[in-house]
Amino acid sequence: MFEFTVNDSVYAVDVEADTPLLWILRDHLQLLGTKFGCGAGLCGACTVHLDGSATRSCVLPISAVADRRITTIEGLGGEHPVQQSWIDHSVPQCGYCQSGQIMSAVALLDGNPNPSETDIEQGMAGNICRCGTYPRIKAAIQSAAQTKHYSASHTSNETVGDDV
Repeated sequence: MFEFTVNDSVYAVDVEADTPLLWILRDHLQLLGTKFGCGAGLCGACTVHLDGSATRSCVLPISAVADRRITTIEGLGGEHPVQQSWIDHSVPQCGYCQSGQIMSAVALLDGNPNPSETDIEQGMAGNICRCGTYPRIKAAIQSAAQTKHYSASHTSNETVGDDV
């Protein structure tokens, strides 16, 4: 039996220790926003947050998440600034990769609320969009970084020095 928290609710499942978290989310908890893409952790469609970090759920065994906090796309509530920015910039085409893209973008901005273009490219590396909406993804992330949600967490790097 494995116990863990998903989107602020505690769950317990009785499955084999090597069962991927993705299948627990989809098959046992009916949280269908997290997608199966490659099954090897390479495409990013299955990205969730594990204790706040973007993690590929298709290769993460349930035994590794005991007593951990997981957030799925459903846990963002549909009103997160990144989700709104995705809409504002018409990012999705087919939409299949979008939950993984959004979860990676949220983790990126939570760790770096003012990313450079290079930071965005590095932070989003490994999230594949077959439709090629990368320019819109980058614009949406830059736009989300400017929202009150993220700009409130910006801190000044300027320090006042003492005259010596």
